[in-house]
Amino acid sequence: MRRRPRVRTGAAAPAAALLLTVSLLLAGCSGGEGFPGVGPSPGSAAKSPGKDGSSATPSASPAPAKGSVKVVRTLTAKLGSPWGVAALPGGDLLAGSRDTGKIIRVAAKDGAQSEVGEVPGVVKGGEGGLLGLAVSPDFATDRLVYAYFTTDSDNRIARLRYDERKPAGQRLGAPDTVLRGIPKGAVHNGGRIAFGPDRMLYAGTGESGQRGLAQDKESLGGKVLRMTPDGRPAYGNPEENSVVYSYGHRNVQGLAWDAGNRLWASEFGQDTWDELNLIRPGGNYGWPVAEGKAGRSGYTDPVEQWKTSDASPSGLAFAKGSLWMAGLRGERLWRIPLDGTRPVAGPQAFLQGEYGRLRTVVATDDGGLWLTTSNTDGRGKPGGEDDRILRLEVS
Repeated sequence: MRRRPRVRTGAAAPAAALLLTVSLLLAGCSGGEGFPGVGPSPGSAAKSPGKDGSSATPSASPAPAKGSVKVVRTLTAKLGSPWGVAALPGGDLLAGSRDTGKIIRVAAKDGAQSEVGEVPGVVKGGEGGLLGLAVSPDFATDRLVYAYFTTDSDNRIARLRYDERKPAGQRLGAPDTVLRGIPKGAVHNGGRIAFGPDRMLYAGTGESGQRGLAQDKESLGGKVLRMTPDGRPAYGNPEENSVVYSYGHRNVQGLAWDAGNRLWASEFGQDTWDELNLIRPGGNYGWPVAEGKAGRSGYTDPVEQWKTSDASPSGLAFAKGSLWMAGLRGERLWRIPLDGTRPVAGPQAFLQGEYGRLRTVVATDDGGLWLTTSNTDGRGKPGGEDDRILRLEVS
């Protein structure tokens, strides 16, 4: 019998993270049955989650069946192979270049670009490189930026301290690896990372083209992972010594939480169906045995599915009662209006063919969206302004 690979982390957690872990342990001892990793937003009163993964806080009203999208402006242009985007306190954005490993700060006011630094050790190639970015929920005090990237041996997650006092291009400290050993490949590297309402770090991974890894719970490939900010298995995971949260995924590149703090993920299919999944801890989402709504016993079907030519989804965000999913091959933005865990109506497409391939979508504090194009990634047809970050008003 093979041993479960041990999680390899960087430096020991700071005192704040240790206090957070203790508080989560205490909360878990008194909480009711439900999904770990979901619940009220940071700062709100603790409530036990329900069996559907929602918090006890009442969810928002159902979204209307039809919505709208308006492109308000192009925030910035001429970015090179942007992939991960993360918002800083105050509204400015960090955008990472998949192929160069550089991180650019983009001013929310006027779109001015300034280089923050470069993540060392990034190896580009195929679908690998500098992928997801996330900002620590305690950024105001710890100044930590998290990056998911490909090296010469694996995909990994590291955190880097951001020091604005240093010269432009030199503001990132040395990477502190919190998780390594995520399988790498020319394709299916996953790459999305995000902090959840529980302040834990989540990652969507791919099976790197090795299909069997998705069903192998000893592998980090083809999974949704959940960990503490220092990369350790989070309290309440399906298996206490594992960061694996769900499995049976082909290539997860979108993560978002709805108004009830339920976790959703967008996933690339093979040749037939792309998927939108409601993630439950310990759930098996079927790949490579099942693709799309297969109805097979023991596997969780997606909530929605698309032909791969219509979607090939990457980023995912929640705003105005709906999930918003960016399509690469489909070259459109999909809106999925929700009533709890159920769609109110069929998915609605916007911006079809207007801006080319769409990669990352990020919700803003005022209910709008940031949306990035992905036409300089080697598969698109870049124009003179590509790649761009667009500001959207949505309803």
